[in-house]
Amino acid sequence: MVKPISEDVHFRVLRVLNDRPGLSQREIAQELGVSLGAVNYCLRALVEKGQIKVQNFRASDNKLRYAYILTPRGMAQKAQLTGAFLKRKIAEYEALKAEIEAVKNEM
Repeated sequence: MVKPISEDVHFRVLRVLNDRPGLSQREIAQELGVSLGAVNYCLRALVEKGQIKVQNFRASDNKLRYAYILTPRGMAQKAQLTGAFLKRKIAEYEALKAEIEAVKNEM
């Protein structure tokens, strides 16, 4: 059974592509610390959903490369995922802060 790609991975891919659309799939995978297959799967899903479009360009070494451009739909999705990401991380931070305080009180 294939594990679905998490919202966090989609968010992180959209975030990276927003800043650097010319990165290769391998570079995206290395930067995010996920597998190349996961990045490929995620990019295909984002293209199918109309959140990114793929454009060809020639790199300086004269090889064909791709640029992954966020569409208006992709920008909107990135904004939504950013809000959800922040909400999750703030909740994690608050829970961790409470746990640290409880451990301090035990000492």
